[in-house]
Amino acid sequence: MPVPDSRREKLVVEKSLPDIRLDQFLREKFPAVSRGVFKRLIEEGHARVNGKMVKATHTPRAGEEIEIHWPETRPAEAQPEEMPLDILFEDDALLVLNKPAGLVVHPSAGHDEHTLVNALLHHCHGSLSGIGGVARPGIVHRLDKETSGCLVVAKNDETHLALSKQFAERVVEKIYNAIVCGETVRDSGEIRAAIARHPSHRKRMAVSDDDSGRAAHTKWRVLERLTGATLVEAYIFTGRTHQIRVHFQFLGYPLAGDQTYGARQNKRLEEVSGYEAPRVMLHARVLSFTHPGTGKKLKFESPLPKDFRGGLKRLRLVGDSK
Repeated sequence: MPVPDSRREKLVVEKSLPDIRLDQFLREKFPAVSRGVFKRLIEEGHARVNGKMVKATHTPRAGEEIEIHWPETRPAEAQPEEMPLDILFEDDALLVLNKPAGLVVHPSAGHDEHTLVNALLHHCHGSLSGIGGVARPGIVHRLDKETSGCLVVAKNDETHLALSKQFAERVVEKIYNAIVCGETVRDSGEIRAAIARHPSHRKRMAVSDDDSGRAAHTKWRVLERLTGATLVEAYIFTGRTHQIRVHFQFLGYPLAGDQTYGARQNKRLEEVSGYEAPRVMLHARVLSFTHPGTGKKLKFESPLPKDFRGGLKRLRLVGDSK
């Protein structure tokens, strides 16, 4: 049976890349799809180079044509659950929601229920994208469990691919608010530091100065100076795992509540101000992109949640009392 055009993707390699694998190359082009999924697609012949099957370790060469056949999705393994969702926008193609802190996005070991995917399966009655043949999650980009704020979800594969391309081309506007430990010396700055898996702590990421890291770029500015902390606005041009958390740790100002990257600094913040953050204080405040169907520019803003506002109030009161 021929593959529908909507499930077929072609691209030409512009220049030879001797230091990168094919599955890594495709992951860069389609960031919403994991490298593991691409490895499987290549092994099963759904991703071919010049019409031929190759290995995932194949190095892309200039002029090669890569064709991807997105297979039909398998039935969802996650079960639908009726859960409240704070929806900022919804139509037939996508929805944008305000994710609360503490909500896990994808089911995983130890979190096979009460996740955002479970809630979306119920809300959308199974009408979600399923790129790569995976269960229908619809998730184009992710937020950590403890991060709150704007998140976009695709309801079909065409929308998923189009949004994924916007993320890959770095034309999606993503602005975050964060409370960081310490009072920053500068009022603004940019961080261009590659990020890779930590060499010894596999659940952590770290700034890397070798070829293992992926380029990461964050721009930031101070919004308010607090007692032993700073409220900052961060604009991310890339979307690496834990990017803001790792970059601010690299600067010496880890996020309030981040015990993974800043336990010592958080202890110091508590000693200075008496404030103990209930979670990683990071909020995805603004998300802006072009609607794939209408071509209209959409911009959404999520207000600071109660726990974030409470932290600011506490750190301001401490300052006022001195």
